[in-house]
Amino acid sequence: MAELGKGVTAGKLAINVQKRLTRAQEKVLQKLGKADETRDAVFEEMVTNFNKQTNDGSKLQKDLKAYLASVKAMQDASRRLQDCLADMYEPEWFGKVELDALTEDTDTLWLDFHQSLTDKSLLAMDTYMGQFPDIKARIAKRDRKMVDFDSARHHFGNLQKGKKKDEAKIAKPAALLEMAAPSWAHGLISAHQVAQTNLSYNQAEEELGRAQRIFEELNVELQDELPVLFDSRVGVYVETFQSMAKHQEKFHREMSKLSENLNDIMTKLEEQRVLNDDTNHRDSAGSAPKGAVTNSSDRELPPGFLYKVKAVHDYAATDGDELELKTGDMVLVLALENPDEQDDGWLLGLKESHWLQNKDLSAKGMFPENFTSKV
Repeated sequence: MAELGKGVTAGKLAINVQKRLTRAQEKVLQKLGKADETRDAVFEEMVTNFNKQTNDGSKLQKDLKAYLASVKAMQDASRRLQDCLADMYEPEWFGKVELDALTEDTDTLWLDFHQSLTDKSLLAMDTYMGQFPDIKARIAKRDRKMVDFDSARHHFGNLQKGKKKDEAKIAKPAALLEMAAPSWAHGLISAHQVAQTNLSYNQAEEELGRAQRIFEELNVELQDELPVLFDSRVGVYVETFQSMAKHQEKFHREMSKLSENLNDIMTKLEEQRVLNDDTNHRDSAGSAPKGAVTNSSDRELPPGFLYKVKAVHDYAATDGDELELKTGDMVLVLALENPDEQDDGWLLGLKESHWLQNKDLSAKGMFPENFTSKV
């Protein structure tokens, strides 16, 4: 027998072609209302749920991949930004070593965040979605086998209805043959015709039984599996988003610490710059020519000065004796004349900019300590 391809013979090809033709004919008859169709409302609802579950899962999988791509892009952008800062940071500036370490820690944190999301969320989602192609193929096969079952059922039913007509058609030519045949052959001719009719009938019955068995096996399996698969979506969604939330919370918590460290480095760098400027200014004043007018008292501290703080939040004063703060303001903390008037959580202070410009305490006021950070 001629080979048409790996594992495919001319005979198998002919059988497959005949199956497709038979199914197509059956579907046409069903659409024209000339043949009834096996229907299962419960199973059709299961398939509707399966299709919705497939679409929802595909969208979530696609959006999750897009989110991970965004995380990767943010990691790359963060790395470039940190590298830019590290390249510009001069060796003699405060915190050069700490800044380099912070750059590496930041990149590692982004990398771990992306990898954790990939391992715990995306791979789990991919595994979940990996079930759907096989189920979809089995549903399609079940539909084909249902058409085969309907076709075999209709064929067998037609044979049952036309059995008497077929026997009458066989009897008439048999009678003619018997007239011309010897008397001893009359019984043989009748037996042959009956055997031919019974053979077609038995073959149709066997084909019906085989088609029904294959269809029902697939149907029962899918009716057991589809509801379980549909219910599993809840656990998958819960696990996916819980995992994402956990890793996001960890990432943002640790990134917040690194950001705070970076802010501290930048603050101390600014203080270093101011200190250097002040030193240079004093050196310049000390070396001024004899008779020159100097202004070394510009950096003089106010009476009762304790330490300096920086505002980390805006604070709107609600009373006349309170100090209005804007984020970034430098405040000189002063001692109260009467310590008994000190309220817990409140400090007395004066903005450094006001003192440098006016050299008076007229603008001093109370402010909440937790709105500032000691420098």
